[in-house]
Amino acid sequence: MQERLTRLLKGLLPLSAFSLALLFPFSAADVRAQSAGSSSGFEFRWNNDRDFRKLYYFLTLSEAKSRSDYYLVLGPKDRKTALLKLAISVPSYFDSQITPADVRLCTIQQGGIVSRTRCLETIPATVEVAPDGTAIEIFPDRPVPTGTTIGVYMQIFNPSAGMYQFNALGQAPGAVPISGYLGSWVVEINGAGE
Repeated sequence: MQERLTRLLKGLLPLSAFSLALLFPFSAADVRAQSAGSSSGFEFRWNNDRDFRKLYYFLTLSEAKSRSDYYLVLGPKDRKTALLKLAISVPSYFDSQITPADVRLCTIQQGGIVSRTRCLETIPATVEVAPDGTAIEIFPDRPVPTGTTIGVYMQIFNPSAGMYQFNALGQAPGAVPISGYLGSWVVEINGAGE
């Protein structure tokens, strides 16, 4: 009986794969149209410095010149103190316009296989963007405590294809107002939209 069942299953396996391909056809163009970007699971860096800290990010679309939602995430392990100010350096060759209206600080649900990355609650803050677009400074109304996942949400058009490193500096409450390095988001934009 068991041998008969095994032969039946072996005969149905190729048929089921063929049936699935017929029922759910898709092309490479469909997959590319839905491409999103996020921190890779494996990354190799030349001359990797111990002081470099890779931070998680997620983009809804990673194609050049496409409108995308950026989530630059700071997890609970990424900062050891409350946050009084968050400064983000933007590469000078990032050829997309960022305005204060496009940026907000929020608590974030970090996505995965079964859920998507999204803002849960906006943290009241003042946002300033340098005139040349190379810096974003965020001043929360109250210090942001540790222990929660927070992030910067931006809805902007992607720049030209390339890799862009955003560096995060955080200022903790205290007598000495010094900003410390929190980490970097290395964002990759694909050239399919150009």
